[in-house]
Amino acid sequence: MMASDEIEVPKDVRPFMLEDAEETNLGQKNGALRQFRYGNLHIREYEDRYLVHMDKVDPRNDPLGHLVHDAPEFLVGLAAGYLGGKKVASEIYKRQKNMPFAAIGAAVAGTFVSIVAGYAGYSLVKKIKEF
Repeated sequence: MMASDEIEVPKDVRPFMLEDAEETNLGQKNGALRQFRYGNLHIREYEDRYLVHMDKVDPRNDPLGHLVHDAPEFLVGLAAGYLGGKKVASEIYKRQKNMPFAAIGAAVAGTFVSIVAGYAGYSLVKKIKEF
């Protein structure tokens, strides 16, 4: 979902909230006070406005479909983190397996690389989605 696809509704112009919308923790809050879902409609409430957009898939009904279609940056981040961390940890352990604390060193390095690679993958897809 690109930020430009969101509609801003100032509260002083139209203080609305759908009666049947459900408050939810699903989705990125992006600094919102609260967020709501009404079918595929995702509503973020801020102090002075609402930001509203339509998701392709309702995450309450199909979480994986929502990640694939509306938030692929999370899947890419998870995959990059897992694969990068696993590869580094494995390589370090292979090279140092006869040394004391080799497993701990490999786990620490793998965790660090996992965090960096996951964030890089997530950020890259977020930037691509902005175009």
